[in-house]
Amino acid sequence: MDRLYLPGRVKPYVMAHRGNRVRYPENTLTAFRQAIADGADIIETDLHLTSDGEIVCIHDGTVDRTTDGTGRVDSMTLAELRSLNAAAAMPALDPEPVPTLAELAALIPSEVGLALELKSEEFTKPWRALQLSELLHDREVHDRSVVLSFDRRHLQTIRRADPDLPTGLITLSKPYPLDGVEMMGPFWPILFLNPVYVWWAHRRGQLVCPLDPAPEPRLWYYRLLGCDAVLSDDPGTTCRALGRGGSGRTSKPEKTIKEQ
Repeated sequence: MDRLYLPGRVKPYVMAHRGNRVRYPENTLTAFRQAIADGADIIETDLHLTSDGEIVCIHDGTVDRTTDGTGRVDSMTLAELRSLNAAAAMPALDPEPVPTLAELAALIPSEVGLALELKSEEFTKPWRALQLSELLHDREVHDRSVVLSFDRRHLQTIRRADPDLPTGLITLSKPYPLDGVEMMGPFWPILFLNPVYVWWAHRRGQLVCPLDPAPEPRLWYYRLLGCDAVLSDDPGTTCRALGRGGSGRTSKPEKTIKEQ
């Protein structure tokens, strides 16, 4: 568990789910900046690859839901993808491109962790796992990153390419911790069905972060069980519910809000 320890941070860590996606469009630099300002301990994002092999932060395999474009992420070059507006769901905001993982890594402070959910099938290929590992080393975030997936093939490929990079398995149904990962992300009702889940994981040297992006009504239970992290769509609200600070203000980029 030491590989997922964040010095100076108090558990349960608050993991900002796609940034602060309540106040700003998900998986944008603005949402990530807001989450950092809120006091989030870990920034979580989703990774796909463009047709020219660039790693980008976007949840879906297509751009239709989160941008003003249409089509598959893996059919577009980085330049084509970045010509779209990732803030289209919030028209009051200025346009913003889909960010690269390199941009996110450059943004986060040295004390904040990074959780990377692998979405693309490309990450089952060894050279893509190596590409990710090298990028994390180059950007000096490797020692505070964890790679997540619902698909064990992704995690096994990462493990073979980089045994020092912690992995976490997200599950909707498994009622007990599984082998081969440093973190478990069970769908939150599982922790009520199996109250010894966290104890069991800790006995195996694993951390637990329930899959619950609106955790406030259940924070008391997660703290009672000793969960290591909590997921949050609105990390500012979650931090306040945990009695923590944070600036409460956006580290605002130029022209974040359109002039009225």
